[in-house]
Amino acid sequence: MMTKYLLFWNLIFFASAAHAQSEEREVMDAVVYLFNSMREADTTAVRAAFVPGALLHTVVEIDGRSARTNGVSLDAFVASVGRQHAGALDERIMFDMVRVDGKLASVWAPYLFNLNGQLSHCGVNAIQLVKTAPGWKIHSIIDTRHKEGCKPSHWFK
Repeated sequence: MMTKYLLFWNLIFFASAAHAQSEEREVMDAVVYLFNSMREADTTAVRAAFVPGALLHTVVEIDGRSARTNGVSLDAFVASVGRQHAGALDERIMFDMVRVDGKLASVWAPYLFNLNGQLSHCGVNAIQLVKTAPGWKIHSIIDTRHKEGCKPSHWFK
């Protein structure tokens, strides 16, 4: 009897873990879709990666001790992507953390950003996603931006 009980709970645990990994993969795919769409300068695809009214912010250091955020509307962001040619915007990310709870997901992703083939800056993206009827969509992104220490090793600080 105890063996059947343990087998049942092991099956539940592994099924739950497999489902969680599948959800995490879908979340990562949604984020990768955004950056691939940016790389292609595909404004329709970029807009499709977000929920309407999504929030986009950057943390800006003020005096070495404090910071503020600069926001940009989704429309302005999409327009800025549309002003580029395919290949001009190349943001490379590494998934450091992906968490999913029901219909909410959080991603922490260090990145390197290249503009027209030249390293521009690096930092970290903190991305919040919501699972909608068509799939995972980005609700908000807030990022940091640095000019120093921008090389692949910055991912492992």
